Amino acid sequence: MPVVVKKDGARVEFIPNKLRASMQLALRKRPVSVEQIDDAMERVQEQLLASAQREVASSRLGELVMRELKRIDKIAYVRFASVYRSFEDVDEFRKLIRDI
Repeated sequence: MPVVVKKDGARVEFIPNKLRASMQLALRKRPVSVEQIDDAMERVQEQLLASAQREVASSRLGELVMRELKRIDKIAYVRFASVYRSFEDVDEFRKLIRDI
């Protein structure tokens, strides 16, 4: 797996359980099975491996997670995106909602 490069430039090991915890938090109390979460995680990890890069920006990883959440549960997608993108403007948030 590639190393994750955070916004501050720090490089950290990719930890699948951390990814799972983030997805599960967004999916809390949503009708999504463990198998769906496992499949989404597998797709994210496959995309990371397919890129054949040694490093991946945390923003890229976040985009991959958002794509999977949007696919399996729109509410979880909005939850994750609202935290991940740190909206400072209500109009930006409205646009996200309209897009789905």
